[in-house]
Amino acid sequence: MAAAGLALLSGCAVDQNGRVVVGLPTVVVAPPVYVAPEPVVVEAPVMVPETYVEVNGEYVGVVGDQYFYLGAGGVWLACDAVRLERFHGWEREHRDWREHSIRNDRFRRDAHGHEAPHHEPGKAAPHGKAAPGKAAPKKDEKK
Repeated sequence: MAAAGLALLSGCAVDQNGRVVVGLPTVVVAPPVYVAPEPVVVEAPVMVPETYVEVNGEYVGVVGDQYFYLGAGGVWLACDAVRLERFHGWEREHRDWREHSIRNDRFRRDAHGHEAPHHEPGKAAPHGKAAPGKAAPKKDEKK
């Protein structure tokens, strides 16, 4: 009989003189066995800006309060301190940059290779306009 690492042992045995000896019950405590839980796979959020601006030949976008630039291979990477300072300098001269940002329809891959889902058709991304060559959705006019 075993329960939670314990075992109760009893039985008969024959000693060296040929006599049958009844053994007293013995409790054996087994060391606990650690079973590691299955690893939990947490998907990192896809960090792809919905809009971006071109700053001195480099595309920069924002997700929440994090700034990203478009790196090699068309993937969005977190801005390092040098890029961030360069962007903030540009931003001081272009305070209305969000109103002139480009809706991100082309560059939808994050640094992990995940493709971000597109926004709903017909709905403008926040703070954005249509990418060059595409018409921006018209807002309903008040009558």
